[in-house]
Amino acid sequence: MNPLRKKRLLIILAILVGVGIAVGLALSALKENINLFYTPTQIANGEAPLDTRIRAGGMVEAGSLQRSADSLDVKFVVTDFNKSVAITYRGILPDLFREGQGIVALGKLNADGVVVADEVLAKHDEKYMPPEVTKALQDSGQSAPTPAKEG
Repeated sequence: MNPLRKKRLLIILAILVGVGIAVGLALSALKENINLFYTPTQIANGEAPLDTRIRAGGMVEAGSLQRSADSLDVKFVVTDFNKSVAITYRGILPDLFREGQGIVALGKLNADGVVVADEVLAKHDEKYMPPEVTKALQDSGQSAPTPAKEG
């Protein structure tokens, strides 16, 4: 093989190795930052990974909200009308958070099957429901409750 071909081959191989390393690093970064949505049924069935950041959502069960008297700790139960999952959160809940409403909680599932949330998202008006919650309710054969009219 003549020296010119050998040099071109080495350059092409170096470029391919560089591109491969860049793609590998990009995929690794994306894998660490992904957080998948799980319904209460999937969490109760053990489909959600432990100690990995996930999104859990559904309807907040009526009467399940428990606030701590001396801290910002909150506990509540979310359901998709098939199964329920407990969620704990430390912080100030969104103004629009209330029982009987769809929410999405971001956090980690612990060994006790409780989602320890670090962020809670609530709907932004009376007609909106997170798409994941709407789909989960449709999959379970339920429809989202219609909001009561005020006035």
